[in-house]
Amino acid sequence: MRIPLTAFLLLLVCSLSAQQPIPTTEAYLRYADSAQQLYRAKDYKASARLYDQAFKANGATGRPDDHYNAACTFALAGDREKAIYHLGLAALLRYSGADHLQKDTDLQSLHTDSRWPNIVAQVKKNKQEAEAKQDKALVAQLNTIYEEDQALRRTIDTLYRKYGWESKEVQALLPSMAQKDSLNLVQVKTLLDTRGWLGADVVGGKGSQTLFLVIQHADSATQAKYLPLLRQAVKEGKAQPSQLALMEDRTRMDRGEKQLYGSQVIQDPVTKKPKFHPIEDEPNVNKRRATMGLGPIETYARNFGIEYSGPAKGSN
Repeated sequence: MRIPLTAFLLLLVCSLSAQQPIPTTEAYLRYADSAQQLYRAKDYKASARLYDQAFKANGATGRPDDHYNAACTFALAGDREKAIYHLGLAALLRYSGADHLQKDTDLQSLHTDSRWPNIVAQVKKNKQEAEAKQDKALVAQLNTIYEEDQALRRTIDTLYRKYGWESKEVQALLPSMAQKDSLNLVQVKTLLDTRGWLGADVVGGKGSQTLFLVIQHADSATQAKYLPLLRQAVKEGKAQPSQLALMEDRTRMDRGEKQLYGSQVIQDPVTKKPKFHPIEDEPNVNKRRATMGLGPIETYARNFGIEYSGPAKGSN
């Protein structure tokens, strides 16, 4: 059975953010993506410049997590004013990661700033408001499923990168993963059939992500059944457009069609290396990805170790 490699690496592209999606331009996503790469390379000043360009390309605003990341970059680059500015914007845009905020060593230099306590207070308030209407029992149930879903996949991903997909180390873990997926699916299908696709306001950011992950890891018939429900959830702000992009691509691939967003990665049967399942209208794939909140496909390719120079002009 052909299992797309993306079944194991979804954490590379899916955010756990509970905030409502903010419209983004293709240029914004490209700049923000490059800024994050420079941050990881510890070139903080260059990263900060690209974050400036990203927000400028998007009407001086962006996603809460990007403003938070920009604050970290500016703080590490020694620009306290811009760090506070972006952190304040993240708080106003309802960033709610209060626990992470207070532990983040990137922001250590801001702790003595007189504005720091107010920002922390706002983020804590955001967290409290986000959790006020949540179904705590469902949050706990889905968070447990999430950890079960991802723990084994992280191990498989590590072994795949070290030994290859067909290695005995990887193959030995697949039956356990399939069994766990089956058990998780029973719980999630029951929830979806009785209560519909619940948003982060009810089950939290991780819980909302769990609903998607479990269905995305299910058989093609199950994915096709719940795809309309996910489409409606995205329209209602209960699910992320990026999740829909992955599900649309997966179902198209299962039907033998080309994918739209370039999210599905498979193993080349000859070279045994990862490659993209064929992409419809490939020259415009990044434009479509941007409409779904996905970064440039070139970066996505690097995450999977795919040698990809960019969409070929005129290809289809």
